[in-house]
Amino acid sequence: MSATRGTKALTPPEIVARKGRTPLVCLTAYTTPIAQLVDPHCDVVLVGDSVGMVLHGLPSTLGVTLEMMIMHGQAVRRGLERALMVVDMPFGSYEQSPGQAFDNAARVMAQTGCAAVKLEGGESMAETIRFLAARGVPVMAHVGLTPQAVNALGGYRVQGRGDEADRIRRDAVAVAEAGAFAVVLEKIPEVLAQRITQEIAIPTIGIGASPACDGQILVVDDMLGLFGAFRPKFVKRYAELGEAASAAIAAYSHDVRERRFPAAEHVFGDEPKT
Repeated sequence: MSATRGTKALTPPEIVARKGRTPLVCLTAYTTPIAQLVDPHCDVVLVGDSVGMVLHGLPSTLGVTLEMMIMHGQAVRRGLERALMVVDMPFGSYEQSPGQAFDNAARVMAQTGCAAVKLEGGESMAETIRFLAARGVPVMAHVGLTPQAVNALGGYRVQGRGDEADRIRRDAVAVAEAGAFAVVLEKIPEVLAQRITQEIAIPTIGIGASPACDGQILVVDDMLGLFGAFRPKFVKRYAELGEAASAAIAAYSHDVRERRFPAAEHVFGDEPKT
């Protein structure tokens, strides 16, 4: 872990101190190699429950289990030195009661070495956030479009338009007052993101919520062009690695079918003389 490698990882208080300063750079990661790639450039690395869709082929995040999050959290922890590591609490692992949330969050932290957990919900989760924070569990909150509630919300649509705006503002205020150290604002209008960012004392991290936030987070596979099931409109593709990988695999397949294998002497060298 970071402490044994001689590099001090960022902490939740240091993330809070970045409020209104240099924007926070945040990405998801689910594996050790990707964690190693993003660590030098990120302030926060989230082991997101989006892993269910990105790596496991699930139709939504609802089928993700606590065991899956712990396994991927352990893999990401091995690849990080500097970034603050946050692990998503999956659907059904924290909503029942503050006690349930603490038991599962404590397990996640103990078994992955993460610095914080993330959970979805606003006013309805304020009591749980307060309970966790009082017991030493740093919490990143998540309001606006909350993917675990996609069925109740009627799909992955923009939240916070019209009469919804005040509800989401109250959600953000509630989680900040309850003790969350940061809050993700997903798919809300810029004017609302700006108002919330100015009103609360903790950093706001946007995903499809405009540059008005204190930072941004993206699913790394979306940003790299590796996930092709759908393409969020707010994501800038910095690479098209999926297309490059597909072309490379096709070239390999062609070479094998044409029997263009590496010659043994090129791989192993000449056999020793006896």
